[in-house]
Amino acid sequence: MTIGFIGLGNMGNPMCGRLLDAGHQLVVHDIDEDAVKPMADRQARVMGSPKDVADAADVVFASLPTNASHRQVALGADGIHAGAKAKIFVNLCTVGGAYIREIADTLATSNIATIDCPISGGPPGAAAGTLSVIVSGPTDAFEQVKDMLDRLGTITYAGEEVGMAQSLKLANNILSATALAATSEALVMGVKAGLDPEVMLQAINLGSGRNSATLDKIPRDVLTHNFAFGAAMDILLKDIDMAVAEGEGLGVPMRVCQSTRQFFRLVQAQLGGDADITRVAEWVAGAAKTEIPKTR
Repeated sequence: MTIGFIGLGNMGNPMCGRLLDAGHQLVVHDIDEDAVKPMADRQARVMGSPKDVADAADVVFASLPTNASHRQVALGADGIHAGAKAKIFVNLCTVGGAYIREIADTLATSNIATIDCPISGGPPGAAAGTLSVIVSGPTDAFEQVKDMLDRLGTITYAGEEVGMAQSLKLANNILSATALAATSEALVMGVKAGLDPEVMLQAINLGSGRNSATLDKIPRDVLTHNFAFGAAMDILLKDIDMAVAEGEGLGVPMRVCQSTRQFFRLVQAQLGGDADITRVAEWVAGAAKTEIPKTR
């Protein structure tokens, strides 16, 4: 099957590359011509609109930064719904359960099945093919795209009901955000007390405090002073807002998650929405009038 891919940003570009590596034929679209160029250089066909992609591809993947851009791509005048060939839409975005169910219901009127497939692992995981690929949707459509998704990472199938993958992804993201916030504070506490951050990481990662920040973000992006995980503060806050809303909508007290949201809103206000999420550790250090040493 020909694969369409819309959205070639920090996540979309490496995922596209992995599908090309597997020998798939790709047609691609992005409003940013510079984003399209690396895939065009690898012989992917560049299309002028989402509809053009859906006219040429059996399956269309979308990796987009906002719900507004996602809606335009799926349901706009030149959207996927108007394509002549596409039969499966694979949503790679974190958009919330109610939203993706609405999109799926509308696309179904055009005989397009929706596979809800939010991903976790950031740009490094996208490049390495080690993403957590969380899937929900009809099993027959899932079976048709399973081999493609296998190229992106490890699949967890959450069930046939579109939207279940969103709930699971939001639970993951709020945990990841909370871990990053708490780890940044704990790291700076140790550094200001005189501890070597490398010694801290060694002990924490052998103990009960290990988490995605201690295992990945801190050693690779903070202790190197790269601060280049590849995810912007605005994107993380979008996911945090959706996670809090989902929990509260189900009657779950989200007090810790609310604190995480307040923390990241403060950092966003001071560093800007485009700041890499790993800058939070640097921000905490500045507030503590200390500096995290570069050890790598």
